[in-house]
Formats: sequence, structure tokens, C-alpha cells
Amino acid sequence: MSASAFRYCPQCATGLALITQAEDGGDKQRLRCPACGFTHWNNPTPVLAAIVEVDGRVLLARNAAWSGRMFGLITGFMEAGESPEEGIRREIAEETSLDVTKLTLVGVHDFQRMNQVIVTYHAVAHGEVKLSPELVEYKLMDPVRIRCWRAGTGFALADWLRSRGLDPVFMEDFQRPADPVL
Repeated sequence: MSASAFRYCPQCATGLALITQAEDGGDKQRLRCPACGFTHWNNPTPVLAAIVEVDGRVLLARNAAWSGRMFGLITGFMEAGESPEEGIRREIAEETSLDVTKLTLVGVHDFQRMNQVIVTYHAVAHGEVKLSPELVEYKLMDPVRIRCWRAGTGFALADWLRSRGLDPVFMEDFQRPADPVL
């Protein structure tokens, strides 16, 4: 929950206020309860992501909630009591119906805009793709044809491509053709 959405103390229901207080490393302004002293730390949420490889191609999916035609990696939140590896295996199975046969950590990246830390894996999977209602479309792409994006999981995808000896290309590097001059 973002700092702006967290408005009341979960211990005493008093409205939270931005209060500066001494912490390790110096003074820090955070949402705090003026009545009982509760501090809302607003720590980043861990998110799991997977570069899902099926028969040598990468599965990119479009979320039903996204506008436009943006495709991305399979992502989801960890459940209480599961490891990151168990969580991403579950997410892949829930969202695509694929079975993971091999899982390798790609890296950990920050996604500050969403206050998240993304743990990304490369998952070799097999089976027939059957999307959950959360996803509306998918593509299987040859790694050499993938265009990365300069945020969150796009950086993880670029790192994975580099690990395979491929130079990542970012979609933001492509200029839109100029409008014709009349």
C-alpha cells in the first residue's frame, strides 16, 4: 500500500501524519501515529517475475488491465509461506498452465515508481499455453527479436539477453517516424 493510501493507524485508528523522527542514519519523515507512535515504514513490496522460455522462444503476455498493446513478463506476488522459487512456479502455472522444468535466478531490480523490488527468474517450461482471465493475449518470440523496456522487468530481460550473448534493444530507442511535411 502506498504512503498516500495508508491514512489511519492500524493499532488505534488515529489519522497518520508526516512526522520527522530520529532513526538510524538521521532524521526521517514518515507517516506516523501521533497518538500511539506507530510508524508506517512503506517498505517496497517483493514481486516475482519470469522470463518464460517455451521451445527456445520467450513468452510475453498482455494483462487484461493494461491499456494499449504492451506485452510483458509473467509476474505476481509471493504468498505467505512460499519461497520466491515456489511463488514464481505457482504464478507461471496459474497464469499460463505451463509446467516449469528449470528455474534460474536472473537478478533483482528496483521498480521505485510502484515501490516494488522485482525478483526475476528464467523459467524453462513446457505444455500448452492456456491463459488465466488475468491475461488476454500472449506472444512467443525468438530472443533476438525481443524489444526491452526501460523499467522494472525490462531491465531484467535485458540482463538475461546479455547472458545469452545478445545485445538488448530497447523499444524507447526506436524513433517514431516523423509526420509527413505538407
